[in-house]
Amino acid sequence: MILYTLEEGTFLVKLSREVVTRYLSMAKDAPRPSPPSSRLNAPSGVFVTINSISNGERSLRGCIGYPLPVMPLIEATTDAAISASTNDPRFSPIQPEELKEVVFEVSVLTPPVLLRPKSPSEYPRLIKVGRDGLMVERGYYKGLLLPQVPVEFGWDAEAFLAECCMKAALPPDAWLTKGTKIYSFHAEIFAEESPEGPIAAKSLV
Repeated sequence: MILYTLEEGTFLVKLSREVVTRYLSMAKDAPRPSPPSSRLNAPSGVFVTINSISNGERSLRGCIGYPLPVMPLIEATTDAAISASTNDPRFSPIQPEELKEVVFEVSVLTPPVLLRPKSPSEYPRLIKVGRDGLMVERGYYKGLLLPQVPVEFGWDAEAFLAECCMKAALPPDAWLTKGTKIYSFHAEIFAEESPEGPIAAKSLV
């Protein structure tokens, strides 16, 4: 797993806020600063999460990304940030005045790895909450949950599997059914501590 520096993570989080701010205000694209590392130009999966802050409580406002390394990390982050702010079907588009009330979080993903247990009942043993994200795939149905999600909700490995199946529009016990594929991945997470505030690497364990 590539360990990104705080400088690299800070660049990605600030980039996310900047491109969303400019997009929502319909401003022209401005020249972007050079990335602190050429690694940010390498293909990588990434998700951008936007959380609302109200009375000290966080609530999801948008989250979209790319599970697979299909484009350079900077480009994927830019596209995911705009989509998270305007195209998450669970929420209405973010309005410009909301930007002072939200925090941006960037999760850089490792490529998903297919888990191969001897039997489906062994899946929970292969999964570590706080380390692994999951992707469920069965035919055309796919669902993904980032590593921070089960930590935030207090799920164990079995609940994590069930919730990921439901995210894929499958029954919660679909992970026990032959033909369902379960992938795991890791994520390095960088997030604003407050709206437009300091940025830190996020530890889940």
